[in-house]
Amino acid sequence: MPRGRFLTEADLEAIALGAAILGTGGGGNPYLGKLRARELLRQGKVMEVISMDDLQDSDTVYEVGGIGAPMVGIEKFEKGDECLMALRAVERQSGRPATALISSEIGGSNALEPLIAAAYAGLPVVDGDGMGRAFPEVQMTTFMIYGVEGTPAALADEKGNSVVLSATQDALWLERLARSVAVEMGAAAGMALAAMSGAQVRETAIPGTLTLAQQLGEAVLSARAQRLNPVQQVLDLLGGTLLFQGKVTDVDRRLTGGFVRGQVQISGLDEFRNEQVQIDLQNENLVVRRGQEILASVPDLIILLDLESGEPITTEVLRFGFRVAVLGVPAHPKLKTEQALKVVGPRAFGYDHPFVPLPDHRAVPNEEAVHVLDSR
Repeated sequence: MPRGRFLTEADLEAIALGAAILGTGGGGNPYLGKLRARELLRQGKVMEVISMDDLQDSDTVYEVGGIGAPMVGIEKFEKGDECLMALRAVERQSGRPATALISSEIGGSNALEPLIAAAYAGLPVVDGDGMGRAFPEVQMTTFMIYGVEGTPAALADEKGNSVVLSATQDALWLERLARSVAVEMGAAAGMALAAMSGAQVRETAIPGTLTLAQQLGEAVLSARAQRLNPVQQVLDLLGGTLLFQGKVTDVDRRLTGGFVRGQVQISGLDEFRNEQVQIDLQNENLVVRRGQEILASVPDLIILLDLESGEPITTEVLRFGFRVAVLGVPAHPKLKTEQALKVVGPRAFGYDHPFVPLPDHRAVPNEEAVHVLDSR
């Protein structure tokens, strides 16, 4: 019997847009993911979303998503069933059939990957994820931060290859080995990680993020239709801060070690005229600084939106001349604990500055906000 709601093409449109906003520049190209998901709906498949409250303790939930470099994803198209093939490989290894799937990260195309795999498999998708944004490395999920084992895990590519990692020394070795396999698969692959119980998901996941992505997309689309400021709509919904607005004057972007790395220079417009900021990239936007001043850094979200349309600008399409708003958005509280900052804080990415959290400008605290979203 269905436990949740079923998505429409209009829902996918909004989710893809909102997930690109939450993706902080990464997570894979959302447009391509939306097209693949939409075609499955047109073939008669269904995409059911359930809340974490609908999970039974005995449920078996797998997290799935793409692994690789976003820049590769717009040139190397997926066959479409890579995450499903990775899921089947992990199920065979563990002997535990899935009863539901969940996204590793809500960012970009990876918000849609579990929907696609679940549509193939006839499974529901849990309304939540392990990041509340996108991060570049496998171990950077609240699942693993709070004690869920990552292995056995599997990767699969469009050629029919699948590789199972039955056990690793720790989560960092899982990332290291999985990244090496992904590079050999062309720097883009589908991945599924170890099974979780329903109780583990409720304890460790960030709840309500598929719904949040949909609401963000709907807010931007509505603002465009009503000729409102879409950037302000996003700020209001996420409780964020306008850190900067200006014109992209330089993009240094390169593919190394299975990641897109680089820097972006932005020269100020309007009230930010005569100022400049730099954003560091590793698939996602990591740090934004003005001179020596750190304006925002991981795990808080650094989001680039087109000034006029509110369209999120991902790292693989960013280029000279774009006029952008740079938003800083507070991360979910599960990403800001001492335990989490060891894995997703500035020092985890090689920076020596401490994490200074951005203020949350919403009327309700972050932890409560995800529970008051529309549960249609």
